[in-house]
Amino acid sequence: MTRILVADDHDVVREGVRALLGAQPGWQICGEAVDGREAVEKAALLRPDVVVLDIGMPELNGLEAARQILQADAQVEVLILTMHDSEQTVREVVSTGARGYVLKSDAGRSLVAAVEALLQHRPFLTPRASEIVLDGFRRGLAPRPASEAGRLTPREREVLQLLAEGCSNKEVASRLGISGKTAEAHRANIMRKLGAHSVGELVRYAIRNNIVQP
Repeated sequence: MTRILVADDHDVVREGVRALLGAQPGWQICGEAVDGREAVEKAALLRPDVVVLDIGMPELNGLEAARQILQADAQVEVLILTMHDSEQTVREVVSTGARGYVLKSDAGRSLVAAVEALLQHRPFLTPRASEIVLDGFRRGLAPRPASEAGRLTPREREVLQLLAEGCSNKEVASRLGISGKTAEAHRANIMRKLGAHSVGELVRYAIRNNIVQP
């Protein structure tokens, strides 16, 4: 039985994915998550074969969730299901180690094929994503950071998302299980690395880099 974990903060999307994938013989939706942090926790608990992740989720976005899931278990296959197909988004997805990339607008005709490919440990990218990746190889470009967010540590990216979502230092500390002083230190380091001088600048940066959704 193929076990699939679905993570998206929209009920209607999860229901659609569950109906589509759960109808396939031998496939089982073993769990669902409404944010990235829950997806990471359930991936560790349920040990699915495939994790389907939205990018724009609260608490922890899908890109960071993918990195953490793959760091904990390199055998799991991650499929990013998103509405975004910009070059930056494609580079971000590839940089996480995820091998599946499907646009939500193509889910009806591509999602099952994408999961089938991942179960055979083959990548599956939308045509636009494939063009971007192949174009980089054709031009012989050296890999480049997907975004300025590469300057931040994984923990700093988590803190940045929470700050951009309106959390105070105290709330950040509580959600991440760290001390208030540590949260303040992370915030100071983030602002120094990004050259930001206000929370508003952090919010704009987080939106530009797909860390939070506008």
